[in-house]
Amino acid sequence: MSMNVVERIDDFVKVKHVLVSVFDKSGLENFIPELVRINPEVKIFSTGGTYKKIKEILGNTADVCLTQVSDYTGQPETQGGLVKTLDFKIYLGLLTETYNDAHNEDIQRTGAVHIDMTLCNLYPFKDTISKEGVTVEMARGNIDIGGPCMIRASAKNYIRVASVVDPSDYTAILSEMNSNNGSISLGLRYRLAQKAFDHTAVYDRTIADFLSSRTFDEMTGCYTL
Repeated sequence: MSMNVVERIDDFVKVKHVLVSVFDKSGLENFIPELVRINPEVKIFSTGGTYKKIKEILGNTADVCLTQVSDYTGQPETQGGLVKTLDFKIYLGLLTETYNDAHNEDIQRTGAVHIDMTLCNLYPFKDTISKEGVTVEMARGNIDIGGPCMIRASAKNYIRVASVVDPSDYTAILSEMNSNNGSISLGLRYRLAQKAFDHTAVYDRTIADFLSSRTFDEMTGCYTL
């Protein structure tokens, strides 16, 4: 079996394209304007309520740097937001490697861009299952798919992408970018990846534990068979 082994990477990567889709929106009111101040050419892609929040934060300057993911991909969000970020152009932007010619050809062919940073954190599934009278179906409907995929893709490609899941990291990220012409180091990207995989691991463990605690009869009782 052949393996794609990366032999050349960059220590510092300038943040030019950012994908933002967060449940916890705390800190955005400071982070987003600073991001734009440090790199006035930065482009931000966002979805749903996060897009509205960022547009509110940026005001008149939003038209210059903020784009809805659906406008970028050319695919409108499905009813109820079922599918928003699960798109080929998004994952090309997250997973492509800087010095891979084939990857760069795919970027050019599709009109995609390299995404250098993602801000994504997940609705705490524990809050869903802690509600009185919650059913298996109610819990199932609150399982996030796109968010964990986005976090995992970004964290896997820490050699180029910063995967940010914790608003408490915003200050350190801005500090490093401020000192390095808008760039983030490999060391910080690696630490963010470690935290990102832990974030999705806890999320998946909570779902698995909940489903394991419910019987087959409890599950089938939610539906008409």
